[in-house]
Amino acid sequence: QVQLVESGGGLVQAGGSLRLSCTASGGTFSTYGLAWFRQAPGQEREFVSSISWSGSTTYVADSVKGRFTISRDNAKNTMYLQMNSLKPEDTAVYYCAADELGRLAYRRADFGSWGQGTQVTVSS
Repeated sequence: QVQLVESGGGLVQAGGSLRLSCTASGGTFSTYGLAWFRQAPGQEREFVSSISWSGSTTYVADSVKGRFTISRDNAKNTMYLQMNSLKPEDTAVYYCAADELGRLAYRRADFGSWGQGTQVTVSS
């Protein structure tokens, strides 16, 4: 089973940018569908964005469309989330997830492997 580790979180002012990374070990990274989810305190974990195994297709939640961009580098076993124009409501723990079937998925149940999360805090 693949192991996922997120990095790049931190504290940023509203309007700022961050780039999250998700690095994988084990498994066959280049065949997995991948996604980012986030969970704010007291709220359900919600979908942010996903990317197909090849990187050719992406899906983005309406709440972050036009501000967040997902990408992957299969040679580096790494996925990224570029977050621009950050808002206080983007504050959450961000998780990466892998679907070994390689689908462009968006439901939590479709993903069998999860990282531990990285905290993103956006101050107003």
